[in-house]
Amino acid sequence: MSRNYKFHDSHGTYFVSFATVQWVDIFVRDEYMRLFLDSVKRQEKNGLQLNAYCIMTNHVHLVFSATKGNPGILINQIKSQFSKKFISLLLNNKSEYRKNRLLDMFINEAKATSASKHYKLWQHNNKPIELWSNHVIDQKINYIHNNPVKAGMVAKPEHWKYSSARTYLGEEGMNDIVAL
Repeated sequence: MSRNYKFHDSHGTYFVSFATVQWVDIFVRDEYMRLFLDSVKRQEKNGLQLNAYCIMTNHVHLVFSATKGNPGILINQIKSQFSKKFISLLLNNKSEYRKNRLLDMFINEAKATSASKHYKLWQHNNKPIELWSNHVIDQKINYIHNNPVKAGMVAKPEHWKYSSARTYLGEEGMNDIVAL
């Protein structure tokens, strides 16, 4: 892995992106997005300070810091907790028409790697980039918030429900964040 994509400063502020295997769209229902945000919220007790986020249909962007100095572990725990709960929800969801196709894909991805036992939901890399200046922080937050606009999903960043863009405008958002 490139030196550019590692957590070097355990107390730094980071931009991370992670995607689902095969870029499959899993965040297509409100309950799935809320489940992810709940996984993020659970890590606050472990020192996660969320500064910005955007959940797209097949990937997630976060700006965060780890007040207890464990950024890589926090991201792994978010991904792991969400995966377990998502798979459980999927297994018990009779109305999810893609259920069997998704489960087969996640099983096959797990078989292709030794890192996962039963199901593999996420691509391996988080691509952490340390944010070293206010200019770079603003740049990444703008990138995150404009992601749904660039994808043609909404006209304005604050229209995307699963993003911190509303919070940065002083409106109520889906998750608590610490604005930078």
